[in-house]
Amino acid sequence: MWPARVDQYLDDGLGEGDVDRWVQSACLLCSNGCGCDIAVKDGRMVGVRGRAGDVVNHGRLGPKGLYGSTPWASSPDRVTRPLVREDGRLVETDWETAMARVVERSRSSLEERGPLTHGFYTSGQLFLEEYYLQAVIGKAGIGTPHMDGDTRLCTATSAAAFKESFGADGQPGSYTDIEHCDAIFLYGHNMAETQTVLWARVLDRTRADDPPRVVCVDPRRTLVAQEAERTGGVHLRPRVGTNLALMNGLTRELFANGWVDEAWVDAHTLGRDELEETVAAYTPEHVAEICGVPADDLRRAARIFGESQAVLSTVLQGFYQSHQATAASVAVHNLHLLRGMIGRPGAGVLQMNGQPTAQNNRECGADGDLTGFRNWDNPAHVRELADAWNVDPMTIPHWSPPTHAMQIFSYAASGSIDFLWISATNPAVSMPESARIRNILSSDDCFVVVQDLFLTETAELADVVLPAAGWGEKTGCFTNVNRTVHLSEKAVDPPGEARSDYEIFLMYADLMGFTDKDGAPLVRWRRPEEAFESFCSVTRGRPIDYTGLSYEKLRGPTGIPWPVNEAHPEGTDRLYADGVFPTDTEVCETFGHDLVTGAVVTEQEHRAMRPDGRAFLKGAPYSPPHEEPSDDFPMLFTTGRTVFQFHTRTKTGRSSSLDDAAPDAWAEISPVDAERLGIDEGDWVHVTSPRGGIEVRARVGQVIEGAVFAPFHYGRWDPRGVADAEHRLANELTMTVWDPVSKQPYFKTAACRVTRLRGGDGPAPAPTTTASPATDLAPTVGGAETSSRVLDVTPAYPLDPAGGS
Repeated sequence: MWPARVDQYLDDGLGEGDVDRWVQSACLLCSNGCGCDIAVKDGRMVGVRGRAGDVVNHGRLGPKGLYGSTPWASSPDRVTRPLVREDGRLVETDWETAMARVVERSRSSLEERGPLTHGFYTSGQLFLEEYYLQAVIGKAGIGTPHMDGDTRLCTATSAAAFKESFGADGQPGSYTDIEHCDAIFLYGHNMAETQTVLWARVLDRTRADDPPRVVCVDPRRTLVAQEAERTGGVHLRPRVGTNLALMNGLTRELFANGWVDEAWVDAHTLGRDELEETVAAYTPEHVAEICGVPADDLRRAARIFGESQAVLSTVLQGFYQSHQATAASVAVHNLHLLRGMIGRPGAGVLQMNGQPTAQNNRECGADGDLTGFRNWDNPAHVRELADAWNVDPMTIPHWSPPTHAMQIFSYAASGSIDFLWISATNPAVSMPESARIRNILSSDDCFVVVQDLFLTETAELADVVLPAAGWGEKTGCFTNVNRTVHLSEKAVDPPGEARSDYEIFLMYADLMGFTDKDGAPLVRWRRPEEAFESFCSVTRGRPIDYTGLSYEKLRGPTGIPWPVNEAHPEGTDRLYADGVFPTDTEVCETFGHDLVTGAVVTEQEHRAMRPDGRAFLKGAPYSPPHEEPSDDFPMLFTTGRTVFQFHTRTKTGRSSSLDDAAPDAWAEISPVDAERLGIDEGDWVHVTSPRGGIEVRARVGQVIEGAVFAPFHYGRWDPRGVADAEHRLANELTMTVWDPVSKQPYFKTAACRVTRLRGGDGPAPAPTTTASPATDLAPTVGGAETSSRVLDVTPAYPLDPAGGS
């Protein structure tokens, strides 16, 4: 049993006795979804503490959760009144004027050219009720298929892989599998930086008696890789863009060594023989030629998987944002299915999310999914929603595949979409080929509405900016990576005239006058709790069943993992314990795709396979990335994250502790490449691709030779007023290319070159206690909130000044 420990942070000078009240919530600064309470004093959020009884975190919080949860809320640069563009400038106005402008443009576009003029691009950080309301407005009110979120950039491949293998979205595994496994495989998942509390849970196993072995797949020598080496596991360092070749090699080894549970596979899967044929050519030696991974390391990793009794696999952006993303992620499922290791303690898969409420976006249908994990191509599923919302089924756009984010911005560029509503996200920094995105957003041809907390790089380009309430300033639910649903209660009022996203969407629906087929208001519920109840009702009978949940039930000591219903009144820790999957043609969320081309499997083809609740084993051959090194661009550029910042730093950049720990962008290169290019630690370098470039300081670090790593968090905005901040957007270099199945863009396979510009005045700003260490440098420390504590992601948080736990 993982022991509980309550982590707490309060503003300087405050003790626990100074807090007026504690308000139930859960952390929104990574996808782990840790249960916490918000400290309130004099109407202001002044700190947080973990909830000891919560199944997710047992009271623990990570550095972003501790030090970044509340400082942003009282930041003086919050947007507190609506803004509209006048004579090229954004000026303050009132809500009536701002919404009148939004509604006037929306109505005129709908009347002149129809619903395909409207696009909605949302986030992975809103609440369930807000996604659901937005989905109803977009799909049943307007009737547009152009709805997606920045979840397309971080978690779309997770959903796609689940659908391809198991028939529907939803994590099969559980965090509790950490306590039961005898091996942990992490594929492109630097858990030590992306989910620190979960990493602490892993370390409690690996540093205890009978530790599981760790296998790490990552081109950088991260702390996860070091733990793999320490536990007797393996660090596999494939060349950027070759993940699928590596996975095919691991799969072949299971067949070649007789490590396949043939009886289980025969009873519970389809496609075994085809998969064996697909991977037959990927011998360890052939994989070594493609990936640069020693053949014996591949054999050793495969043996660990093949001889273990319970393997937990986790997957994240190193697979999702790289070449052949869905095929590589599906290959992880194949390994588990071949070994019969799914649905039991310790034998699980966690295709991680990159954002805290990304799961809800997928569940509610504010992205490219249909509400309640329904199938766009199944008329009965569409009719179920139409009946629930009392609209004609033809109102819900299901005549073609839903439009993914990359295509939405292309339609905006061409003028097909002329009304684009962006909520709680910053595509001017986070989308690939960011110069292209800025041009689209600043064009006179597209009317852009942005609702957010701050005047982000995206909001600066909008026609209307709506001030939004943030976490702790509104009430709603959200669901984390392992399906655990939390209720976050309103703790304080938002500043000025800011309103919750729910209130803003509701105001728009009312002003537009959306009605159902009987002429009654389409949106009948007023309060978030009523929206939650409506959503629960439309999940009845689906794999995602929420019908046993209510606000009152969620006010208990812990979040609850779905499905929650009459059969599972206290929730469900892991899925598929009975070996039955939601793959039946009448049940599944998709009929599937070809993993190479993305071609759709038809209903007739799916029905002919007679899946009957069996999982699909699917394979694909490796192909080279879209852009490979050349004489002009001899290296490969890959983006990623640092533990001390979240996304485009809208919140974490306003925490002095987190900003002090990771204040600016950098580019990490290997010692071999640094020597070849004449670059020393801290030198200023120019990193360029065929699309753009950045000027940042160099960290001579742990990345594989031939690769360049840069964090994507840093845009033009900078709390320190750095003059050349506009030259550090990592996504200036990335490509407008995406996976054929998940439509997730590739952020990790752009060709680039590195040129030394001049010497630096000290080391690169990369943290030294994470995956970008540097020799002979002082450990990274935080700012005022941390009392300058050493910030080390290997022990659990919080830390004392000496760096101990």
